[in-house]
Amino acid sequence: MTAQDSATPTTSIAVSSGTLLAALGVVAFSLTFPSTVWGLESFGPWSLVAVRSVIAALIAGGFLLALRVPLPERRHWAGLVVVAGGVVVGFPLLTTLALQTSTTSHAAVVVGLLPLTTAAFAALRTGRRPSRTFWLAALAGAAVVIVFTVQQSGGALQVGDLYLFGALLVCAAGYNEGGRLARLMPGWQVIGWALMLCLPLGLAGSALALWVEPVRLTAHGAIGLLWVAAGSTFCGLYVWYRGMASIGIARASQLQLAQPLLTLVWSVSLLGERLSAAAPVAAAAVLVCIAVTQRARI
Repeated sequence: MTAQDSATPTTSIAVSSGTLLAALGVVAFSLTFPSTVWGLESFGPWSLVAVRSVIAALIAGGFLLALRVPLPERRHWAGLVVVAGGVVVGFPLLTTLALQTSTTSHAAVVVGLLPLTTAAFAALRTGRRPSRTFWLAALAGAAVVIVFTVQQSGGALQVGDLYLFGALLVCAAGYNEGGRLARLMPGWQVIGWALMLCLPLGLAGSALALWVEPVRLTAHGAIGLLWVAAGSTFCGLYVWYRGMASIGIARASQLQLAQPLLTLVWSVSLLGERLSAAAPVAAAAVLVCIAVTQRARI
């Protein structure tokens, strides 16, 4: 048996494990929009984002302190700032503002475009060029998701679209830097230190926002806040970054093509939104595109 033959099973296991972790991250993220809608029942948009970042930072800080994790090297801090600005502050704030006027199905458009944008950022950041098959499948999957989600929202552009497109750009940048850093340190430490960077801002923002925006605490509001803080922001990003570090940013990003459809499922079951008969067809088409991107040369 050659060295290459002996390494193949290990490589296959690593890829399978990375794909599973990234997929778990997608499932966690798919609950973000419905949970945000629940959170907005009790909190204003600014207080919801600020308090979620504080809760997530306290969870992360507890792990970092308990395990006595040393501070990251100086060369990693610039990347952590990008992660913090993109996925801890930028994406949550912009999507929360958008969800004040947009339905979850309409907001899912930005998630449908996110895999393609993330892959494009990765190509620019690393200089690697995915194959033509990869890009064709990615574009096809994005097109399916966009057509489906726009059709679900009635085909009309809304005021929150500018927020959503801004969220798309900052999140793609944060995903790429986080995926790169997760190859140099554990994924939970990447999001952990990014959250700690935002803790002073989150504390100040929480104090100001809670003073300005009234709080009407409900069960839905509390559950929504806890999920976006612990589930989406910390646990979701932890497994997501570990998955990206294992299978690559471009390949992992295409798993998110399934996220809008999962979000629509949660929207029906949790928010009572109606789902059209086109959903199974769109789901099947997206899954085919995901399968192609996973096999294409990156």
